[in-house]
Amino acid sequence: MILVTGATGNVGGAVLEQLVDAGQPVRALVRDPARLGARGGDIAVAKGDLSKPETLDAAFAGADRAFLVCAGGDLPNLAGNAADAAKRAGVKHIVLLSSSSVARAPDVQIARWHREAEARVKASGVAWTMLRPGGFASNTLRWAASIKAQGAVFQPLGDARTRPIDERDIAAVAVKALTSPGHEGKEYELTGPEALSAAEQVAKIGAAIGRPLRYVDVSEDAAREAMVKAKLPEGFIRALLEAFALIRSGKGEEPSSTLEQVLGRRGRTFDEWLERHVKAFQ
Repeated sequence: MILVTGATGNVGGAVLEQLVDAGQPVRALVRDPARLGARGGDIAVAKGDLSKPETLDAAFAGADRAFLVCAGGDLPNLAGNAADAAKRAGVKHIVLLSSSSVARAPDVQIARWHREAEARVKASGVAWTMLRPGGFASNTLRWAASIKAQGAVFQPLGDARTRPIDERDIAAVAVKALTSPGHEGKEYELTGPEALSAAEQVAKIGAAIGRPLRYVDVSEDAAREAMVKAKLPEGFIRALLEAFALIRSGKGEEPSSTLEQVLGRRGRTFDEWLERHVKAFQ
């Protein structure tokens, strides 16, 4: 039995779908089972919360492998709670969704959060695999509101390029690690196949929806103001601005061949990702 956390999210949902398609016995740990929709009828479902350790033992019982997704500034504790429950349940292998910043930018806050989460999993004594993707293609879904309302995207990224990765590719590596031997103790850095600036991604979205869009390179102060208006927590705002500054400095472009080595194929392009998500921007 494979336990999947974050099953209602982009990566966790893709892991769940691919495991089901592969005929693997799977259980989803979710706070709200209703969010699984029709998918919840095909799998075992456990209601629980990684922030509430007392809800986890029943969810992990009988599982021998687990995929962990933790988010926010409390992710080290969430990962620790999950790893401790996994150990008590006799789980043999944990695959943790981490971040490429752990190796590439160890001093930024996002890297510190993920490094601490990795440490908590390693300290459990359960065999582990760390997935360290860079920027997700799905991060662009955050632009949908301003695209619909203003025909524009406002980001403090200049012309710096990143390599956006399709969540289905991250999931495919996770499924490979969970269902075949030889991945224990590995740290997999994952990137998409092409380097794109934010402006180039916006142009692709515009072409896909048949509408001209603008990319507006805003100041850090303007970006902060927008995030405050969106009521994001201050600690998360600081972490995002730090990440934006890192990308703007040109440190978001380095490619990794790990995905191709693990899966035996190239990663999906941003255009391929966009084909599945174009309606979100219309």
